[in-house]
Amino acid sequence: MTKHLWDRLNEAKARLEPVQSQYRVLFENPEDLDAPASVLVPDPNWMAAALAGGVLPPIDTYQRDQGVADGQPKEHPYAAPMGAMTEEEAIEYLVMKDVPPQVWRDYKGNRCIMKIVPVEMIPTDRSFRNAWKINQEMELA
Repeated sequence: MTKHLWDRLNEAKARLEPVQSQYRVLFENPEDLDAPASVLVPDPNWMAAALAGGVLPPIDTYQRDQGVADGQPKEHPYAAPMGAMTEEEAIEYLVMKDVPPQVWRDYKGNRCIMKIVPVEMIPTDRSFRNAWKINQEMELA
């Protein structure tokens, strides 16, 4: 039987060096466009596990578990782990796992509400953090 996801993550944390991602995911809530943008920062231990492989379950198990009521057995903690991912694949996996589907899959508006950006594009100064928005201006080359 496959080990529980929690046990696999703990074992990976003990044996793998943390990896800081060079990407951040900025996204806005399509139901409240006046709210500030959220910034998703991958955990370095999770990123190390994703890059090493043999720890994380396939993303479709999380999607199937969305319809399972709380307190009922879920599939993803016991699913057979996937192989190693690239950093870009790991970020895509994280978006599908942690960003609401109405942002990355279902949004039909005429503005950009999600961007994957290099870490350098996120200000280190946290001033005005609750006023951040995704820039809608196109860059011309």
